[in-house]
Amino acid sequence: MKRKLCSVLIGSSLLAAAALTPARAADGGPLIVVNPGFEKGTEGWTFSPGTGVATNRPHGGSRLVYLDAGPGMSVSQAVTAPAAGRYSISAWISTGGPGGTFAVRRNGADAGTVALPSRTVYARYTVSDVELAAGDRLEIVFGSGSGWVNVDDVMVSPGSAGGPRVTSSNAEIVEMFAWSRDKARSWVHQDGVPGPLNVDERRPGGTGEGAYAATYWAGYAHRTGYYSRDFAHQLAGAHVLGLDRENKTMLRSFAASATEQHKYYPVWALNFDATTYLDIDYRSPASFVREVPATFELVEKANQAFRWTGDRAYLDDAAFWDYYRHATGEFVDLHDGLLPNGPAKVAEGTGKGIFAGSASYNETGDEPLAEAGDAIAAQYQAYRALAELARDKHDPATARRAAEQARTLKSYFNRTWSVKPGSGEMVRAYTVDGTPLTGFGKENSWFMPMKGIIDAGPRNEAYLDFIDAQASGAGRPANIEAVTYLPDTFFRHNRDDTAWKWMRYVYEQRDAAHVSGRQGLNGDYPEVSFTLVAQTVEGLMGIQPDAPRHTVATQSRLPSDIGWLEVADVPVGDGTVTVRHDGRTATTFTNGSARPYLWEARFLGEHRWLTVNGHTVAGLPRTIDGVRYTVALVPVAGGRTATARVTG
Repeated sequence: MKRKLCSVLIGSSLLAAAALTPARAADGGPLIVVNPGFEKGTEGWTFSPGTGVATNRPHGGSRLVYLDAGPGMSVSQAVTAPAAGRYSISAWISTGGPGGTFAVRRNGADAGTVALPSRTVYARYTVSDVELAAGDRLEIVFGSGSGWVNVDDVMVSPGSAGGPRVTSSNAEIVEMFAWSRDKARSWVHQDGVPGPLNVDERRPGGTGEGAYAATYWAGYAHRTGYYSRDFAHQLAGAHVLGLDRENKTMLRSFAASATEQHKYYPVWALNFDATTYLDIDYRSPASFVREVPATFELVEKANQAFRWTGDRAYLDDAAFWDYYRHATGEFVDLHDGLLPNGPAKVAEGTGKGIFAGSASYNETGDEPLAEAGDAIAAQYQAYRALAELARDKHDPATARRAAEQARTLKSYFNRTWSVKPGSGEMVRAYTVDGTPLTGFGKENSWFMPMKGIIDAGPRNEAYLDFIDAQASGAGRPANIEAVTYLPDTFFRHNRDDTAWKWMRYVYEQRDAAHVSGRQGLNGDYPEVSFTLVAQTVEGLMGIQPDAPRHTVATQSRLPSDIGWLEVADVPVGDGTVTVRHDGRTATTFTNGSARPYLWEARFLGEHRWLTVNGHTVAGLPRTIDGVRYTVALVPVAGGRTATARVTG
């Protein structure tokens, strides 16, 4: 929408001479843009005639910058780089016509320019990976076009000197990964950069300013915080992009919040200072948003982070270890009082809404749920994760106990919990009065196969068919972030073409309007880009690391229209791996680490013979979660490459 003249705060003719001195960040600190949301009026920016600051339609806060229609107008700021590094610069922009520009200049030379389309909805545009030396002059310039241009909420993120690269016979996956990588990186906050706290749709001005920690956006882009559910789903993609410091900071903040006073629930969201709770979701220790699956997913994701990085802080930091124990112990005990569960304990919600404790991530229905499929499935994986973590912590008693709890819960789920007597339907939840619910429950349906709690076999396969049919029709979630789970669900069960179909759907919807008007476009919901990155590496490539034990497993899950796919320089431990799949029967593995790794080359099904580095070897049978594979165990020295293929 074009600005209204009555909302103009300061005429552009008065601003042309303002803010001529380049802003300078503190030496060695973050690269700071002055007044990035224009809440301080003209401070820090240079305005040509035909531009100004207005209040009519900001993206965030109460103010924005406008450029009138016509050529030659600009709004700019210059910043001196405090240290050498790479940076990505983003801004929220809406336009009344084409021809506008968003440009970044380095010492007067173009370092990246975005040609703005005609789009009245705010969208987030980024100039990625601008390399700067200490003392370089960085200019951020917004230029006018044939229609009005509105700009708000400029952000500088740390860039990357390298990172994973994708090549393929399929141009779509190359484009998808490049877009997702750059988009995801643009959501990262620099450590120490100042920013507003507790901004949300009710309080666009927030409650003041704080120093942000090394974090990234995980949740609505119009709120200044990260959410446990979104974070859990974004962690793997963040690791692939080198954001291990951010992952650990964010995960630890949730772990520290799961206090006895909170009945061992982690809070739902924190500000980007990684310390204070986000006001909109936290009223008091007795009234805050909490959903059972998140408690368990954070345990599973801590184990995932440990497998990718080998960082022993996930074992040795008391805040983490206490969290795992409480989440799988006292938390379950405290929240298992509504329904009897025989041999197993099942954590429950209250059926009284998200501020009293919800059993499910599905917030769109009005079912008073006590137990839900996504919660019980996440609880199962939390037990499995604790068993693995305890094994590496050399705590065999805890490892045995957690593994037995996982087996007991899975058996109870398949024999009793998910069975509705006299019906072939899968139970996906129970109400507070014990009524079993079937049908499609979105998250409390697809989380069950996604977490692998359903026994392998015809029942599981039929339920996957049901989920795909429902999500392809009237049951499809309106919010794109819910759909981002579907590729994970189908990749886990080797439904490669179906998983790829849902990856493509999510990517194709990136320029569609999000169901929340304040959010903007689907592609500007952070979960979209982070999950597409992870689904390329963990899904299509089937890369499964165990960095503490110096092993990496791979499995091709290429769909029928991707002939070959290579992902180079995926971080594992203190090095990288490069993996190429040719179809589903040939894999090449390069160890970019200085240390040797044991490569487990997996191939779906039973095969008598494999060829490894040109030599015929007997395939080793292996059953994983009830599914038969053939594997080769191949030691690969640092800097060396190995190949494996199915031959018979």
